[in-house]
Amino acid sequence: MLIPSRAMSRRRVLRTAGGMAIALPFFEAMGPTLGQQVLARDNDVESSPKRFVAICASLGFHGGHLFPQTAGNDYEATPYLEPLIHHRDKFSLFSGLSHPEQNGNNGHASELTWLTAARRPGLAGFRNTVSLDQLIASRIGLQTRFPYLALTTGGQSLSWTSSGVEIPAQHSPSKLFTAMFVDGKPHEVQQDLDRLRRGRSVLDTVGSRARALKQELGSRDQRKLDEYLSSIRDLESRLQQSEGWVKRPKPNVDAEPVEDIHDKSLAIERQQLMYRIIALALQTDSTRTITFQLAGLNSVPQIEGVQSDWHGLSHHGKDPDKIAELKRIELAEWKAFAEFLDQLQSIEEGTRSLLDQTSVLFGSNLGNASAHDWRNLPILLAGGGYRHGSYVAHDGSNNTPLCNLYVQLAQRMGVETDAFGSSTAVGIRGLEESPAT
Repeated sequence: MLIPSRAMSRRRVLRTAGGMAIALPFFEAMGPTLGQQVLARDNDVESSPKRFVAICASLGFHGGHLFPQTAGNDYEATPYLEPLIHHRDKFSLFSGLSHPEQNGNNGHASELTWLTAARRPGLAGFRNTVSLDQLIASRIGLQTRFPYLALTTGGQSLSWTSSGVEIPAQHSPSKLFTAMFVDGKPHEVQQDLDRLRRGRSVLDTVGSRARALKQELGSRDQRKLDEYLSSIRDLESRLQQSEGWVKRPKPNVDAEPVEDIHDKSLAIERQQLMYRIIALALQTDSTRTITFQLAGLNSVPQIEGVQSDWHGLSHHGKDPDKIAELKRIELAEWKAFAEFLDQLQSIEEGTRSLLDQTSVLFGSNLGNASAHDWRNLPILLAGGGYRHGSYVAHDGSNNTPLCNLYVQLAQRMGVETDAFGSSTAVGIRGLEESPAT
C-alpha cells in the first residue's frame, strides 16, 4: 500500500478504494485499544475507529420510571436515569420513536424486527430484512478479527442477514472470551485453516456453476443470480480474511478467563458478565459492531425484594404493587448498563474515551410491555461523538420512524446510504454530531 505524503482519514481511504475494505492496519503499539493512529496527525485524521453497540431489553421498561416530566436539557432525573446521571452529557434519551406496522403473530414478535423494521413480524408471508448491525458489518467488518458479534443472555438474536435469516447469538461469555483472547494449539489452528479452505473450495465450485447457469436465464433471473453471486463473493472475502486472522496471535488482555453463570435466575449478573466481555472486545478492536439482547424470564430473578415472575410483572395492568416489584428488576438493569458506560468511559483512546468513539444504542422493542405496545419506544443513545444531554420527546401520537436514527448511525459508521427500513429522513430531531468529531 502506498502511503501518501499527506495523511488521509480512514473514511477517505476507504472511499477512494472503490468501496473495498482496504485500510492501513492497526498495530499493537497503537495503545490500549489497538485503534489509535500513530501517523502524523492533522485535522483530516481520525485518532481511532468508530464502533456501534445495540442493546435491546426484550421485556421493555416502565415509562413512568424512565421518561422525565419535561423535555430539554434541564430535565429532572428519573429513577432509571439516576444511576447514569453522572454521564448526563454523554447520552440522549428519546421518546416518540417506533417502527410502523409491528403488529405480529404474538405480543413479542416486534423483538424480531427491532434492528430491521420489517413489517408485520411473524405473520403469514413475513420475511425479515437485514439488521442495522449487519449493514454496518458489511461495510467495515473485514477490518477486525470478528466482523460482528451477536450476543444474548439466552434468547432471541437481534441480528439478521440480508436474506432475512436469523444469525444465532452467542450466550456463553466463556466461549466468547476464548474465541477472542485464547490462542489455539498448533494442531487446532491448522484444523481451523483446513475448515476455512474447504469452505472456500465449495464456494469456488458453486460460483463457477452459477456463472455458467446465468447464460440460460432471462434478465430478471439474471439480476437475482447476480445478487446471489455477489453474496458468494462477499463470503469468499470473509473466508480469506478469516484465514489471515487465524494465523495471527490474539490480543493479550490483563484479564482472567471467565466462567459462565448457568443459573438463569441470576439475570443481572449474567448481563454484567457479558458487558465486561463486550468492553474487552471493543478495547482490543476485536470487532466494531455488536448486538446484545437482554432476555427476560418466565420465572423469578434473584433480586432483593422480588418474589414474582418477571414476565408476569411486565404485564402489571397498572397494579401499583406489581409496578413497584418490577421497578426493582428494571432498576437493576439500568444500574448494570450504567456500569457498562463507566467501563467505556474509563478506557482512554488518545485524547478521548472509548465511549466517545462508540455509539451505544439502548432500549426496547416494546413501548408498553404490559399491553404489548410497540409504539413510543424507550430509546437511549450514549457516546459516539454526538451532542448529548437532552431528553427529546417526539410526537407520541404520530411517532417519528426509528429508522431515521438508524440511517444517521449507519452513516457515522461509514455506510454510504440515505435510507434504511422504514426511514423517511436522515437523522432525527435532537441529535447532532459534536463539532470536535
